[in-house]
Amino acid sequence: MIAVIDGGLSCNAAAARFGIAVSSAVRWIRAWRSEGRVAALPQGGDLRSHHIEAYCDVILATIEAEVDITLVELAELLGRQHGASFTPSTVWRFLDRRDLTSKRIMHASEQARPPLTIPSSFARRNLRSASPDVAARRQAWFDAQPDLDPEDLVFIDETGASTKMARLRGRAPCGERCLAAIPHGH
Repeated sequence: MIAVIDGGLSCNAAAARFGIAVSSAVRWIRAWRSEGRVAALPQGGDLRSHHIEAYCDVILATIEAEVDITLVELAELLGRQHGASFTPSTVWRFLDRRDLTSKRIMHASEQARPPLTIPSSFARRNLRSASPDVAARRQAWFDAQPDLDPEDLVFIDETGASTKMARLRGRAPCGERCLAAIPHGH
């Protein structure tokens, strides 16, 4: 088309000849004359998510402090604290570029408590009074398991227990576990 217009045909006549809009013919010839460009510019794609890069440190620090924060909450935080308006999809693309994926998280927060040092023979005899700390009692229970008689065990049905108050997902780099504690009773 450029050769035809350069050969003397008007943009209107060239557009009619090739079956395109006149405005397209005018834009193409203008791009060729001013930039020497004959190829079309790339279409679509993400044109604005690079603006979020200015808040990289804020976002990553927030996720490290609160792994279960949602995309909507991150977008709201940026708006509230920094006056920056981003959609959750822009926040997701930012996290995706850094391989921060959403993962299931759930372990009892009591697991994070440091265990107390208790002589294992004492813990085997008296698990309840060994320590008020759950982690220490859990370790003592694990140590005492080989000595347990299956006939003495009592199983409690906890199917009615609710864990719906706690979030079940968090973010962590690909290949790494996401660990966040779930408070007792949630």
